[in-house]
Amino acid sequence: MERDAEPTIYEWQVLPFGTTCSPCCAIYALQRHAQEHPDSDPEVWDSVENAFYVDNCLQSVPSMAEVKALLDKVRNLLSKGGFEVRQWAKPTLGLRWSCIPDTLGYKHRSALSTETPTLRTIYRTLASQYNPLGYILPYTTQAKVLVQDLWQTKRDWDEPIHPADLVERWICWETELSELSEVQMPRCYVPPCADQLGSCLELHVFCDASKRAYGVVSYLREEDKAGHIHVSFVMARSRVAPKKQLSRPRLELSAALSGAQLASTLRAELTLPIQRVIYWSDSTTVLTWLKSESCRYKVFVGTRIAEIQDLTEVQDWRYVDSPTAPRRAAPPQPTEAHELRKSAQCYSISTEPTTALPDLTQSQTLPDLITATNHTSDGVASIPTSIAAETLLLQHAQAVSFPEELKALKAGREVAKDSRLLSLAPEYDQILGVIRVGGRLRQAEVLDPDAIHPIILDSRHPSTRLLIKSYDERLLHPGPERVYGEMRRKYWILGGRGAIRKHQYACVECQRWRARATVPKMADLPPARLRLLKPPFWSTGVDCFGPLTIKLGRRVEKRWGILFKCLTTRCVHLDLLESLDTEAFLMALRQFISDGGNPTRSWLTEAQTSRQKKPGAPHFGGTWEREIKSVKTALRVVLGDQTVTETVLWTVLIEVEGILNSKPLGYLSADIADPNPITPNMLLMGR
Repeated sequence: MERDAEPTIYEWQVLPFGTTCSPCCAIYALQRHAQEHPDSDPEVWDSVENAFYVDNCLQSVPSMAEVKALLDKVRNLLSKGGFEVRQWAKPTLGLRWSCIPDTLGYKHRSALSTETPTLRTIYRTLASQYNPLGYILPYTTQAKVLVQDLWQTKRDWDEPIHPADLVERWICWETELSELSEVQMPRCYVPPCADQLGSCLELHVFCDASKRAYGVVSYLREEDKAGHIHVSFVMARSRVAPKKQLSRPRLELSAALSGAQLASTLRAELTLPIQRVIYWSDSTTVLTWLKSESCRYKVFVGTRIAEIQDLTEVQDWRYVDSPTAPRRAAPPQPTEAHELRKSAQCYSISTEPTTALPDLTQSQTLPDLITATNHTSDGVASIPTSIAAETLLLQHAQAVSFPEELKALKAGREVAKDSRLLSLAPEYDQILGVIRVGGRLRQAEVLDPDAIHPIILDSRHPSTRLLIKSYDERLLHPGPERVYGEMRRKYWILGGRGAIRKHQYACVECQRWRARATVPKMADLPPARLRLLKPPFWSTGVDCFGPLTIKLGRRVEKRWGILFKCLTTRCVHLDLLESLDTEAFLMALRQFISDGGNPTRSWLTEAQTSRQKKPGAPHFGGTWEREIKSVKTALRVVLGDQTVTETVLWTVLIEVEGILNSKPLGYLSADIADPNPITPNMLLMGR
């Protein structure tokens, strides 16, 4: 080794392909060449500065004449530096451009091996599917979820996949690869037939999450001066949910953050003049978080809220109903352009709303009407979601109830002086195509946009009546003020309070819950209560109560009381039981028979003999159950929390028995000439 020799320097004569610095060197050479020619056209300079990526130029212009002019200028500029412009209409990585229909398609790579799949072959196949715009995310996300399931078990890269259900899921996904070549999407955001002068461009970003993945999709909405609307797919992103299980609100928040980041990227990269960005989420928790201060929450939630608030405006976030949102990804399907709702489907269409409505008087409930609107007469779906059908019903209701106002607001004029809507300062919603209340709450950022500008409806329209019925049933038939207050969060119904009262007056359920209770007729007294010529305790009810605590030396033991109630004379006999077993009860019964005679019929609460009280109907034993309450009340007054001896407790029970048997059986007269009322003791002892 010659340590003293000077090092030999080699210099590349051409730019090598594949080294790390090659993209940077290529872009620098192009831009440096353009800077050295400041006299070039600004349009050419902008094209070199922003439209080139390494050695590829991606740029669109409105007409063929502009293409030719720009091409000649770029070719003249780059030829001075030795850069030859060639390979026009070159296919992009992973994409195939069909020039004549001007659409982009996908090139797929089938599996390289027919053997049993392994982690290595699965990763190689999945990574070969290039999806820069996310148009096929509903398909590729399924494979990502499958890969996450494979990592639940520790396995080698070349180990055959098991169990069988995972292999079957992979084979099913792999067989659909060949169908990717049939996927086509328009290259242009706006079709050539559209009038782009003076048009309004809006970017709509939809965010959603499930327990396995979350994602966002963005659409560009263009409306020209004539009111024609065109919607096109822009870009989508998805992420697999972390292996550490997160709550659904946190996943929804992660999706919202991805939506904010995607919108920020699109606004920076798109050269189109986007007037407004609207974000949609079906999570009311996330929308509430975004209206709060990030410092109130823990790190995970707080940092994401802070970043979303930096990237977006809180008033640009809207709520989209979740029951109508698809729960899993689906292939692209046609839809109506005037409805922008959350969907995992990626499509680009341009139509006018011409769906015919069914007979509104034939539907009994709002869901039935929405279902009928959601299908044509032959049963083929004409509107993809019930939200779209509901919006179409609202548009129809306003077109029938407020035709002149709708026409004036669409044309940008004010409503007539004699209009019913004049005091509401109505304004036209360009997104949904409905009339909303203008009001004075435009600066209220903490309120929901629907609450600030509710949709105006006429109470006499059939759709409004079904809407009132739907709210009344959903709120479980409350008062009219409750229904009216809930509806005012989204709808402003002219004469709404009276319409709700009218509905509830005719509603069977409302009348049933508000009806006055009917006093039933008194039933005949049972035969046991009418043994007038029989001695006391001829018909007897028996019940036990307790436990009651007593002192035996230093011990504390339990005792139970037993009550015998005469059903005719209302006499009461009390005794004390050592336990609730059969032997103790029989001893007490024998003592009672010895003192008062053998009762002909007894009604017992818990015994299995004689006539037993029904457990499901405690009012059957109300005669003696009421006396049990009186006994317990007297014991609580006399003893309180004291624990006494058995003799004292026995004595107190006998005293309580005397008190109960001294109660008058009839009305106490205030006239001194009337005799004293009869008591049970008079029937027992004659005094």
